[in-house]
Amino acid sequence: MQWSLVIPVKALARAKSRLTDAAGDAVRPGLALAFAQDTVAAALDCPEVRDVAVVTDDPLAGRELSALGALILADEPAGGLNAALAHGAAAVRFRRPGAAVAALNADLPALRPAELERVLRAAGEFPRSFLADAAGIGTTLLAAGPGRELGPAFGVDSRRRHLASGAVELAPGAVDSVRQDVDTGADLRAALALGAGARTVAAVGALPLRALSSGCGY
Repeated sequence: MQWSLVIPVKALARAKSRLTDAAGDAVRPGLALAFAQDTVAAALDCPEVRDVAVVTDDPLAGRELSALGALILADEPAGGLNAALAHGAAAVRFRRPGAAVAALNADLPALRPAELERVLRAAGEFPRSFLADAAGIGTTLLAAGPGRELGPAFGVDSRRRHLASGAVELAPGAVDSVRQDVDTGADLRAALALGAGARTVAAVGALPLRALSSGCGY
């Protein structure tokens, strides 16, 4: 089974606000873009992925991610993350009604195609399923097979809410790169330790010495 992935990207100026103390407002948008670029590039290299649709109203993110091969969809609902994901899934299925659709976080800079492949193969065994984040509280991937509604419930404590919705939780073993999203400096260090993509490494390398010494570098 091949999957269409829907990846939401917030306006870069507002993205990753919890990284502000470590990275600063001047460089935080660049980090957010680098995370998204590495995520999309790795996803498109996954054999289980047919295509990637990015839901964003950010012009720069749209241009850069389109250049990688993603389809860019305007966030027409402008109703937050879950509305954007539902809109993206509907747009994908308008073009390909039988599509298997998965929502994927845009902040997975260490994402490895082989690990994403294992997750998507496992997801194909269930009508709806999800993968918890590294903290075991949130969600990094939510999958819905053909004919099944995605039913996104991202946000605070989304692992619990996706479980309550009837989605099957996928086993977390040996897919660390698909679980390691980045919200804080500690998350970024963990992603770098796993082996972040080239764009994220370059963006981190451009951080001021203050940010690097506070724990956001290698």
